[in-house]
Amino acid sequence: MHQADQQVERISQKIHLLLKKQQSLQRVNTELRQQVHELQRQRSAQVETIDELQQQLQVLKAAKSELSADEKKAFEKRLGQYIREIDRCITMLSE
Repeated sequence: MHQADQQVERISQKIHLLLKKQQSLQRVNTELRQQVHELQRQRSAQVETIDELQQQLQVLKAAKSELSADEKKAFEKRLGQYIREIDRCITMLSE
């Protein structure tokens, strides 16, 4: 019976170690998920900044008249979209 008690004790210790490892891995997993979330937020902010800077560059080019014909058409199209969006917002606000 002594041998059976030892085996039960060894199994109990192994289970205890496995539980500790699982808890540790869960903490690491949580931290990594938080890091991923933060990196995704930063990436999103950087993409927004890039878009804004590209728009500013296009406006500056338009102001200097350095746009090609295709760029000018695209700029006018985007400007028209902005105007329509502003008009739509004004309409929604006035309701």
